[in-house]
Amino acid sequence: MTASSAVVLAAGEGKRLRPLTRHRPKPMLPAATRPILEHVLDALVEAGVRRIHLVVGYRGNRVRDHFGSEHRGVGINYVEQDKQLGSGHALLAARDEVEDTFLVVAGDKIIDSKTVSDVRDAFERADSTAAVGVVERNDIGEHDAVLLDGTRVRKIAESPGNEHRLLDSGVYAVDERIFDAIEATPTVAGEVSLPDTLSRLTDVDVEIHGVRTDGLWVDTTHPWELLDLNRELLVHERMSDPQNGERRDERVWVADTARVHDSAVLQPPVVVGSDCDVRPGAVVGPFVSLGQHSIVGSNAVVHHSVLDSDTRVGANATLVDCVTGRSVRLGAGCTIPGGPTDVRLNGNIYEDQQLGALLADRVHVGGNASFEPGTLVGSGVRISTGVSVSGTVEERATVIN
Repeated sequence: MTASSAVVLAAGEGKRLRPLTRHRPKPMLPAATRPILEHVLDALVEAGVRRIHLVVGYRGNRVRDHFGSEHRGVGINYVEQDKQLGSGHALLAARDEVEDTFLVVAGDKIIDSKTVSDVRDAFERADSTAAVGVVERNDIGEHDAVLLDGTRVRKIAESPGNEHRLLDSGVYAVDERIFDAIEATPTVAGEVSLPDTLSRLTDVDVEIHGVRTDGLWVDTTHPWELLDLNRELLVHERMSDPQNGERRDERVWVADTARVHDSAVLQPPVVVGSDCDVRPGAVVGPFVSLGQHSIVGSNAVVHHSVLDSDTRVGANATLVDCVTGRSVRLGAGCTIPGGPTDVRLNGNIYEDQQLGALLADRVHVGGNASFEPGTLVGSGVRISTGVSVSGTVEERATVIN
């Protein structure tokens, strides 16, 4: 039976992406001017899915307000996960909404329709309990590794080491038997994960089909990886809303309602969202995404950066390897140089990361302020004129000379 419906898991916060997830869940973080989750739903619609069950939890109102009752003509049914207790627990919340076979997709990883179709089609051909999309990478980082014997999954293991190159894509095809298996899965640190359930099934010789796919797949685990995600989307030309926008030149996308002064320079690849204003002499790009209502002031320079909606960059400012949240204000002459640098996050040090600075939602910065590479600034921070900022600044702090 063809899986025509999908359960999308979008209830988690994404704690390792703080402070960007302070006011919204990870699936709603920006991915080339649109939320990550919007790209996921595009992939499902383009693969022929006819019903979407969206599991929400942390800051779920942000998801509901953005998408409403449908996406590109496909109805959305919302399911609430009251407590965020893992991906298996999230799927269990949708038990009464699905029948027979269906897809399960992580809502916080960029995928394309090919990945979805590959998993669904292989599941229909195989005599198995479930199918798992498998992606090959040189370094799987902190993702779950999939150990295969031919096309059969032998184990799904958490970060087993660099010798493994196959990882769990977060795209699955299953039937209703998965729910009893989830209920039988022990909790680990208070959570039940879907990969744990599938791995336990392989331990008792239940057949799980591993589907290698070369479709688009990009994930972000840490804040600076949004720059890599943005780069991948621009390279694969997956940045603009398929129902809106204008392509001005090779690898340059500008929304119909955006304004770009004749003397401004857009260096490809670059995407400029709706109602943006790029002022005289500004240089934007390469590898830049400007969220809607953003302003880049006269003679400002923005390279390799992701600026979320309603970000305003003052005249003569320079931003390199920068990530901003919503409604950030950067005064005239501000300077954010690029990485690489060591970044301290949640007590860990991550070496040689390409990050100039990360400014969370509603950070306001006075003119001529400067940032050391790797600076992390929490939401609601106020930074005075001429200040030099480094390290981590906690939310709602005020930084003065």
